[in-house]
Amino acid sequence: MPILGFGVFQVPAEQTEQVVSDALAAGYRSLDTAASYGNEEAVGRAIASSGIPRGDLFVTTKMWIQHTGEDTARREFDLSLRRLGLDYLDLYLIHQPLGDYYSSWHAMEKVYGEGLARAIGVSNFHPDRLVDLMTHNDITPAVNQIETHPFFQRREDQDLMRAHGVRIESWGPFAEGKNDLFTNPTLTEIGAAYGKSVAQVVLRWLIQRDVVVIPKSVRPDRMAENLDVFDFALTDDEMTRIAAMDTGRTAFFDYRDPEMVKWLGGRRVD
Repeated sequence: MPILGFGVFQVPAEQTEQVVSDALAAGYRSLDTAASYGNEEAVGRAIASSGIPRGDLFVTTKMWIQHTGEDTARREFDLSLRRLGLDYLDLYLIHQPLGDYYSSWHAMEKVYGEGLARAIGVSNFHPDRLVDLMTHNDITPAVNQIETHPFFQRREDQDLMRAHGVRIESWGPFAEGKNDLFTNPTLTEIGAAYGKSVAQVVLRWLIQRDVVVIPKSVRPDRMAENLDVFDFALTDDEMTRIAAMDTGRTAFFDYRDPEMVKWLGGRRVD
């Protein structure tokens, strides 16, 4: 799994094909989508028209809450595969730790055994639910995709995942600009030392922490900029300064908030 990929969350379906085509042209080979994003078909069209061999791509998608349960999960997996126009997925994730995700995991273990998903994992699982899932099933999730950025660094979560062989993957690496991330004095000063942007510093920081990251942009220049993070390295002191930015709190929403659980559980995806 490439450590740096491309995400399409909140990219409108009518723009996604061009955006993904631009990302592939820029050099991205890992693509992350989800049934709930409503743009799997557009991602599939971009892949088909790219001319890039399937074996050179790493494609991830995710199952939504209403589609959990063993039989339903298998149908949803097959539907996502058809929408993407692919014969297999590189990674298939349970999108939220809600609904009958235990039964869904059993279905996912079967598609993994059939080779239709090269790896299976989860998203947004807190350590307690992740450990519970691992303890009572045969296959350990390969990945847990969770909110991870300078203001919510998830170091203890990462340590637990590493101990169990689960790879951490960041969504929202830039916190959607919250807390004035793009003008943060620490990140700005570090970036100036290397002639890099704040976004590049954040991506480099995550990569040096061995966190897989999937930034999104609809602009080709930003896509190229986000890929240009392998020609410098942050010092231990710079890593420590960024570590001091951690608030230990989500910048978006709390999956343990009953109102948020209710809202997510009521959201329907066609």
